[in-house]
Formats: sequence, structure tokens, C-alpha cells
Amino acid sequence: MPIRRTTTKKGIHQVLKNTAFENEIICCFMKDVWQVFSPICDSCHQTGVLISDGPNYYRIQVKTVEASEEDHQLENRWKDSHVDVVIAFAGILIGAM
Repeated sequence: MPIRRTTTKKGIHQVLKNTAFENEIICCFMKDVWQVFSPICDSCHQTGVLISDGPNYYRIQVKTVEASEEDHQLENRWKDSHVDVVIAFAGILIGAM
């Protein structure tokens, strides 16, 4: 296995992690035989992944949350949007408590 010898800036690292989680969701939907579409830019419509069963389309927003407690509350920022489903990946920050 290659060894990484360069550092990655924190912001870039988070973007790569977020993209990896979106790709995991894409794989899950594809395994379940959904048609999957990836928007070129999702900043305006809050849609990270678009899925379809043929006649129906669903907007999926994928979020990653790093929480310092097990009972972390995710604020609903999508109630006035057209997002159909929000999928959150949560990780506990070790040593943050």
C-alpha cells in the first residue's frame, strides 16, 4: 500500500470526506437498483444526490456531522426546501468532551 507523504489542508480533507460519504450513498442506491444522478453543483438546491425509480425523482441531501456528544441534535435546515430525504453520517469526536 502506498504511504502518503504530503499533508492535506483541513478544509480539503473535509471536502474529500463529504464526497466519500456521498459516494457511499450512491453505491447503496445503485445496489438497490435506483437510477442515481449526481448534480454538478448542489449549492443552490441542497441536493447532493438525485435518485429515480423511473417515474419518480427524490432529492437526497447527505451531511456529515462531527459531534462531541452522543445525543447531538441536527438542526433541520431543509424544512422549507424541496429536499425529500436527509441522510446524516455522524462521528463522535474522541477527546472532545
